[in-house]
Amino acid sequence: MREAAEAIGGELSLPTPLVDSPSLSELLDAHVSLKLEFATPVGVFKVRGGVNLLARLDADERRRGVVAVSTGNHAQSIAYAARLNEVRAVLFVPEGANPDKIASIERLGGEVRQQGARFDDARIAAEEFAAEHAMRFIDSANEPRLIAGVATAALEVLESQQPETELVLVPVGGGSGLCGWLTVRDGLGHGAELWGVQSAQAPAAYESWRARELLERDDETMAEGLATGSAFELTQRIMWRSLDDFLLVDDERIGDAVVTLLESQHLLVEPAGAATLAAAIEARERLRGRRVVLVLSGANITRAQLGELLDRR
Repeated sequence: MREAAEAIGGELSLPTPLVDSPSLSELLDAHVSLKLEFATPVGVFKVRGGVNLLARLDADERRRGVVAVSTGNHAQSIAYAARLNEVRAVLFVPEGANPDKIASIERLGGEVRQQGARFDDARIAAEEFAAEHAMRFIDSANEPRLIAGVATAALEVLESQQPETELVLVPVGGGSGLCGWLTVRDGLGHGAELWGVQSAQAPAAYESWRARELLERDDETMAEGLATGSAFELTQRIMWRSLDDFLLVDDERIGDAVVTLLESQHLLVEPAGAATLAAAIEARERLRGRRVVLVLSGANITRAQLGELLDRR
């Protein structure tokens, strides 16, 4: 993780802020801090992993280029890192993906291919394209160097920003972010509990963790950063080893949390990034009196998404 921190330190402005929240601390009757992982060039935590992985490609991989699949945030990360390293990047996303994220990918020089109705449809197309063109496929979760890169956020909090942290809630799609926290927590021998949070409308990772086997489940969530219908082997094995708890929260509550963060903290966060607050509100009895960190993983919400959530209130 320290090698990853060194690799990305020259390219990203780190650490991202950890800010106390008096209003949420009052709401949850706990000491609540927010890790602002959207304070990056592409508005999402994943850029840490992309920069670390692309920096370590060998000459042949750089020449051949890279392929990735994403609902938007992972693709932005790879596009950003590919531009830094002058590497061709072809990024597959589902049809109808977040238009702001697509625009960002293209702005960064990534070649966008929209394929299939769901993430897993786009994943199959991306894998086939990478094999056909002999390009390096970058999985969104089963990549140790991605996990090492995003793990640097945990190193910032647990070593220097707030070593006295007792509990951290982390959003889960494929699980790379959470596994970064687990790897650092366990490596440091830190005593903080770690809880994953996923949408009840896309529970593949949650149910795989509980069953201790890789499962596929329906993916109907509006929180595209949490949207995957299948679990990933590497991240599940890390979670099976040492994750303390895993919570499901309904999309409606996630949407409410987006608005709460805007009203109480003046922070504009995408649904996946607000999932930790939604889960914390539902589990508030278990948080009482504790020093809690909520990871806000991304801020790439569209005007249409925000308008719909505000109209509900």
